[in-house]
Amino acid sequence: MNKPQQFINLLSRLSRLVNHDGHSKSLKPAQWDAIRYLAQANRFSRSPGALTIYLGATKGTISQTLMTLEKKGFVAKTQDLHDKRAVALKLTTAGENLAKEDALKPFQRMLSDLPANEQTDITLALEKLLLAKLRSDGNKPFGICNTCRHFRKNNQSGSPHFCDLLKEPLCDIESEKICVEQTPA
Repeated sequence: MNKPQQFINLLSRLSRLVNHDGHSKSLKPAQWDAIRYLAQANRFSRSPGALTIYLGATKGTISQTLMTLEKKGFVAKTQDLHDKRAVALKLTTAGENLAKEDALKPFQRMLSDLPANEQTDITLALEKLLLAKLRSDGNKPFGICNTCRHFRKNNQSGSPHFCDLLKEPLCDIESEKICVEQTPA
């Protein structure tokens, strides 16, 4: 078997195992994906539209997913502070606690048990594949805020940082989250 075919077989099998574990805590994998996204997204990226783009899902799927998560008490919808027509999403305390109990945490521990160079190799390979797929589909990559060309560290206008694109101050925690507007530096 050639390497690409072997990789696809391994990725497919791992994906099935991940999806199987995604049915924990009475949630479906798409609901877990939304919880994971909201737990790692900055305030500019916690909208139904950004979630739709990130997951590569349909608006209808995201709408149903958010409706269910809201009914279960894991997600709250509020009016966006900057655009009164838009919806902002936030994990509730129950949602934050649920995110800490993610069924995929064992995969994180398994990766952590590997030697550092193997962790780096696996992560870089998956990042390259993901970026190639996103580019081929014309989708946004998203990325960590503090790796963006618009990020200003310890900026006088910020608290302590600043987003030069959105003209908004950023705290340390937000600067380490993913952003829909991120453009690699």
